[in-house]
Amino acid sequence: MTNEKAVAEKLLQVAAVKLSPTAPYTWASGWKSPIYCDNRRILSFPYVRDFIKSELCNLVFEHFPQAAVLAGVATAGIPWGAMAADQLKLPFMYVRPKPKEHGLGNQIEGYYEPAQQVLVIEDLISTGKSSLQVVDVLRQAGLEVVGMVSIFNYGFPLAQEAFDKAGVPLRSLTQYGTLIETAIESGQVAPDQLATLQQWRENPAQWNV
Repeated sequence: MTNEKAVAEKLLQVAAVKLSPTAPYTWASGWKSPIYCDNRRILSFPYVRDFIKSELCNLVFEHFPQAAVLAGVATAGIPWGAMAADQLKLPFMYVRPKPKEHGLGNQIEGYYEPAQQVLVIEDLISTGKSSLQVVDVLRQAGLEVVGMVSIFNYGFPLAQEAFDKAGVPLRSLTQYGTLIETAIESGQVAPDQLATLQQWRENPAQWNV
């Protein structure tokens, strides 16, 4: 079993990912979607949480050994970044969506030094827009972003294009195609719903049941 498939099985096991091709969810963007991903659920299941943490650390160690500090994306990326940093014995910080409105007004929380090589930890990648805004904040602070890792990736072409354009290598523990295959194999999704799920990924903004 590949690691991608094992991770997909864990996400389905704890219902961190829910599939509903016939009664779609509505995202904050207004998109209708047959899938909803909430990796925060994993935190409530210690053994699955430990597995995901270990897989994240393996990904960091294998693809980004030069990382000197990990930066979590607030809020969902914070626990994963902190756990990975603890296991890898690396410094950790996190990035807010906007500067704090009181106190020191920080947008980056934690200690860092100019030109440090930082790896961004995210829970999931959809369009990539909010994730890459964090990259901009770190770069403006004088840090060198070596890449980003996430637990799940919807695999939208526009997201990959955005990461390529920004010059940010991206690695994810598992992605949409693997998850759908795993869900069908385990009987959580009927095989005749595969076409619907694939159509959505091709054009999510215009998709409807």
